[in-house]
Amino acid sequence: METYSNRKIKMTLIYVVLILFAIVNAYPILWMILNSFKTTKEYAVDKLGLPHSLHFQNYIDAWHTANFGEYFWNSIVVSVVAVIITVLFGALAAYFIARFDFKMSKTIYNFFIFGLLVPIHATLVPMFILMSKLGILNTRLSLIFPYVAFNLPITIFLLVSFMRSFPKDIEESAIMDGAGILRIFWAIILPMTRPAIATVVILSFINNWNEFVFALVLINNPKLQTLPLGLQNFAGDHVTNYVAQFAGLTMALVPILIVYLLLEKELVKGMTAGAVKG
Repeated sequence: METYSNRKIKMTLIYVVLILFAIVNAYPILWMILNSFKTTKEYAVDKLGLPHSLHFQNYIDAWHTANFGEYFWNSIVVSVVAVIITVLFGALAAYFIARFDFKMSKTIYNFFIFGLLVPIHATLVPMFILMSKLGILNTRLSLIFPYVAFNLPITIFLLVSFMRSFPKDIEESAIMDGAGILRIFWAIILPMTRPAIATVVILSFINNWNEFVFALVLINNPKLQTLPLGLQNFAGDHVTNYVAQFAGLTMALVPILIVYLLLEKELVKGMTAGAVKG
C-alpha cells in the first residue's frame, strides 16, 4: 500500500515535470513578446535580455504597414462564424447520436469519427474544385465551409462522449412535464454540456485562426485574406525587421488568449468532470 510520504514524493515529481514542460513551451512565446518591445539595434546587441524601455512603435508600424486591421477582421469573421456553425450542428448531431437509440446511430457516429483519420490537406484539390463549381471561390464562404467540415468530427466525438454520461432520468422527467425534444436539448442538455462545448470552441477557434494552406489556395483577394496570410506578406516585406515581425505575431496571439481566458473556467470543469468519470 502506498504511504503518504511516497504519494507526496510522486506528486512533487509530477508537478516538477509539468512545471518544466510549461516553461519549455512558454519561454519561446515570452521571448518573442519581450523582443517585440525592443528597437532593431537593441535586439541585434542583446537578443536574450529584457528591453530597456517599451518600444510600442513596432506594433504601430506592424498594424499600419501590414494593414493588420483588415486581416484581423477577416480572420475574426471566418473563425467565429465557423465556430458557431460547428458547435450548433455538432451539438445537435451529438445529441441525437448519444441520446437516441436507432439503427443507424453507430454507423453515423463512425462516419464522423472516420473524418479524424482523413488528412486535411489531402482534400485541398477536391475542395478547390468544389468551391469553384459552387461559385464561392475567393469568398469567405470558401473558408467557412471547410473549417466547419474539418472541426465537426472532433466536435461530435467530444460531445457524444460527454452527453452519454448523462442519466436518462433527466429526459424522462422532462418528457413527463411536457417538454419536447428540442426543448430538452436547449434547456437541459446544452447547458449541462457547457464544459465540453468550451473545449470544442477553443480547439475549433485555434484551428480556424491559425489555418494557412486553405486560406492561401482558396482566397486570392487581398481584401479577404486572413491573418496568417497577412503575417506571411508582412514577413516577406520586412525580412530583416525581426522586432516588427515579433510585434505582428504577438498581436496574432491576443484573440486566442482572450478566447481561452473567457472559457477557462468551463474548460477546467470539463477536464475535472472527465477525470472523475474516467
